[in-house]
Amino acid sequence: MSLTSEQLTLVQSSWAKVVPIADTAANLFYGKLFELDPELRPLFPEDMADQKTKLMKMISVAVDGLSNLEELVPAVQDLGRRHASYFKVTAPMYNTVGAALLDTLEKGLGESWDEAHKEAWTLVYGVLSKTMIDAGEVEEKKTAE
Repeated sequence: MSLTSEQLTLVQSSWAKVVPIADTAANLFYGKLFELDPELRPLFPEDMADQKTKLMKMISVAVDGLSNLEELVPAVQDLGRRHASYFKVTAPMYNTVGAALLDTLEKGLGESWDEAHKEAWTLVYGVLSKTMIDAGEVEEKKTAE
């Protein structure tokens, strides 16, 4: 990942501002996700409380793990495999998730959100989602054999 130290700092410091408003951020995220693609709603449980908590924890682990990619990458690959095999998540769905994440961060961070934050988060999400997609596609090929 060609993330600069400045971009790493932007992502980690901005996420630290989101953590105290995790419930609001999760509501914003899933609201935007289902607005962008209502067909994703059936992939999730009726009661979203646990799912929202899992999302916020997962993002926290990923953001914290950016400083230690050797540990983060296998965890992200495993997540991608699980999403592909259990939930039938496809590559285009990741674009929708990315758009919902950026929208959530922009709304949640307000005036502190700027183009530099957007670029850093877009890079991080792009690399992490590609890692998940690639791992999921390998898993799907194994399952098809």
